[in-house]
Amino acid sequence: MNRLAQTAGLTDIQREILATVRDFVDKEILPVATELEHRDEYPTQIVDGLKELGLFGLMIPEEYGGLGESLLTYALCVEEIARGWMSVSGIINTHFIVAYMLKRHGTEEQRATFLPRMAAGEVRGAFSMSEPGLGSDVAAITSKGIRDGDSYVLNGQKMWLTNGGTSSLVAVLCRSDEGHPEGTAPHRSMTTFLVEKEPGFGEVRPGLTIPGKIDKMGYKGVDTTELIMDGLRIPANRVLGGSTGRGFYQMMDGVEVGRVNVAARGCGVAQRAFELGVSYAQQRHTFGKPIAQHQAIQFKLAEMATKVEAAHAMMVNAARKKDSGERNDLEAGMAKYLASEYCKEVVEDAFRIHGGYGFSKEYEIERLYREAPMLLIGEGTAEIQKMIIGRRLLEEYRFQG
Repeated sequence: MNRLAQTAGLTDIQREILATVRDFVDKEILPVATELEHRDEYPTQIVDGLKELGLFGLMIPEEYGGLGESLLTYALCVEEIARGWMSVSGIINTHFIVAYMLKRHGTEEQRATFLPRMAAGEVRGAFSMSEPGLGSDVAAITSKGIRDGDSYVLNGQKMWLTNGGTSSLVAVLCRSDEGHPEGTAPHRSMTTFLVEKEPGFGEVRPGLTIPGKIDKMGYKGVDTTELIMDGLRIPANRVLGGSTGRGFYQMMDGVEVGRVNVAARGCGVAQRAFELGVSYAQQRHTFGKPIAQHQAIQFKLAEMATKVEAAHAMMVNAARKKDSGERNDLEAGMAKYLASEYCKEVVEDAFRIHGGYGFSKEYEIERLYREAPMLLIGEGTAEIQKMIIGRRLLEEYRFQG
């Protein structure tokens, strides 16, 4: 075994893609990631390189100019990219979710309009559910889309929009009561709107403002913003799928595959933390020998490696279940929950192995220590994942009395 988290049963094409991505990460991302992260600088050159590799169209069908690859291939690529710098995988993820939603739920006109340009990286995607007054309670959103002739007028404030400034297409979830009488369940009166805009900050189109970047503890480089709609008018043909009231299900479908992505990110960051920890443990000497020779450190390395392997296996299982066409919310929830928790633990153990040097910005583990917590809340907190897991288990193991 030359490294952890090997995946059995891959095709030659999948192995070739992953080898190319890993080489790109080693040569183009790892050498500059910490410097760019400390400056909170958007990785323009890295993103351009990913465009050339075709990563923005990895899962977009070949008929629309993409590579037509599986969710598993995509997740394994994300794992490699997150190993280099998690923020870059976030740039890809939001784009991928919008492309996936278009592929699964869009009209043919919408797919033909957006997917070829998304595959080429010319159109960058972002999606927006959360609002300042709510987190995981998606059904409580207050942003509204009101029909006005051949258009909809959108009003409201959204929060935690990854790629908010750099994107040119945003899938926005709003309440739309048209055709849904009072008393309709909240999740049945929501619609996903496809909002086109200019990249940048400030008023990016009439009625749409993207304020400046939110200053974060970690997950820097990628732009995380608010989105403010004040009389934003969009044509009716930009309702995802062509009909209202289906937005909640469309978004949840996107989030489901997004959870596989977050699990993959956790796996990648944990792998990198293990690499840093095991390397440092063989270089640092105490009491006349490398600290890797001390049993306490060996135990820690053993626990870290086992967690990396377990998280990777669950992530692969969740991706393969989705690729098979089966429901995978249980597997995706488990994978996201386990991978993010194990990532935090592996990163902290690597941090401890580094001792005082881990607290220095000179060492890469300091960056990982600030990045890992985002995975605990992104795409649903651990508590939300456990609710999903628990409900699905009760469905599967219903007591027959």
